[in-house]
Amino acid sequence: MSAAQKDPYRGYRGPAREVMKKFGITVWCEVRAKTTRGEFEGLVLPRSETSDELHLVLKLTSGYNVGIRHDTVLDLTKVGYREAHYQIPEKEFPTDAGHPEVKLLGTGGTIASRLDYRTGAVIPAFSPGELYGSVPELAEICNLETEKLFGVFSENMGPEQYLILAEKTGEAIKEGFDGVVIGHGTDTMHHTAAALSFMVQKPPVPIIMVGSQRSSDRPSSDAAQNLINATWAAGHGPIAEVMVCMFGPTSDLYNLLHRGTRVRKMHSSVRSTFRTLGDIPLATVEKGKLTPIKDDWLPRRDDKDVLVQAAFDERVTLTYYYPGMNADVVDALVEKGYKGIVIAGTGLGHVNRLIYLALERAREAGVQVYMTLQTLWGFVQMHVYETGREILELGVIPLANMLPEVAYIKLGWALGVHPDDPEKVKELMTTSVAGEVTEREPHDGYLIFQGGIPEVQEFLEKVWR
Repeated sequence: MSAAQKDPYRGYRGPAREVMKKFGITVWCEVRAKTTRGEFEGLVLPRSETSDELHLVLKLTSGYNVGIRHDTVLDLTKVGYREAHYQIPEKEFPTDAGHPEVKLLGTGGTIASRLDYRTGAVIPAFSPGELYGSVPELAEICNLETEKLFGVFSENMGPEQYLILAEKTGEAIKEGFDGVVIGHGTDTMHHTAAALSFMVQKPPVPIIMVGSQRSSDRPSSDAAQNLINATWAAGHGPIAEVMVCMFGPTSDLYNLLHRGTRVRKMHSSVRSTFRTLGDIPLATVEKGKLTPIKDDWLPRRDDKDVLVQAAFDERVTLTYYYPGMNADVVDALVEKGYKGIVIAGTGLGHVNRLIYLALERAREAGVQVYMTLQTLWGFVQMHVYETGREILELGVIPLANMLPEVAYIKLGWALGVHPDDPEKVKELMTTSVAGEVTEREPHDGYLIFQGGIPEVQEFLEKVWR
């Protein structure tokens, strides 16, 4: 045990530590705290090394944490002592001959996390087997085999991990699993979903990515529900595509299945953060029931055939256009050896004239440049205005309603598959491979409820719970 772990005031310094000494309180004491702001009961938690010296942290009986400022404390009474253990033991998964076989691949992220009280951060710590220890309902759904590939947050997922994940997913399908579930952090889940959609094509079984917005130690965690519904959809569902399974509404009613190339994380913290853009979700999943919303999905098959093309050229980038952008931004990318550039342009797919010459130089250098929209909804339409037509003449290629991040992933994949054939890369980029481009945006594919507007308020009053 380290010196820090032996310290009974672990992480507390200055005034907060002095208050604890005054009342004979240490970390892991259950206390009743009387303060100028009311009374609280809870467990004294270790303090983060990077936190201030002014507050004590209690985990309340509700499961939430609260900070108490030292100079508001009137009395601290010890009522017990209970050192917390946050690691869930890994358990062997029970099997049932009548259940489908599902492979769970772990990459890290909040669905497989615990709180590190040394730093105050949520860290990847649960193995996939430990997930069963925390969600025993999984045993009622399928026979689960787990494999931990990585233990990283999603911001550390990238091309290296995409290639391994695609190969492992393909292997699981060829081994005969009835579905594949991938635990992943939410921040870049839509990037990985796009990568798998291109690298693992025409799968005979569902491939479902799942995560959680709130870690497993929080009462409002969505981890268990997301994992249960994702696993059910993988083992029993009829849709054989790469999908993201996350909360539908903010309440605990159901999950949505989003196509891997049309989905995006749209809020930093709410549980219903994932939205299908420019289209509608594929299906809802709740309590052992999957209800399709669309009818143009690929069905489950009985074979083990799958096309795995695990390739990615990292010399690609996604550039968000902004007013006043200068030519040197594009020139620098070309000089650094980038082979492909995706631009998120304004309006119908526009940039200013300041970078025209740089776009021409990029074309002459053999760099492929593609146009998407920073509006996220809608189609690139570069024949409407003079600006768009001028950009087309410079060799910039429009990508219809492909999402910017999806276009970036697809370009890296296309260049990886055809490193020496620009025409085949262009053909791939302008052909819908996994639903990344739709023929048209449905009438209900763009819905943003703006609070305060009378008709929206009237609707919300009817459905809000």
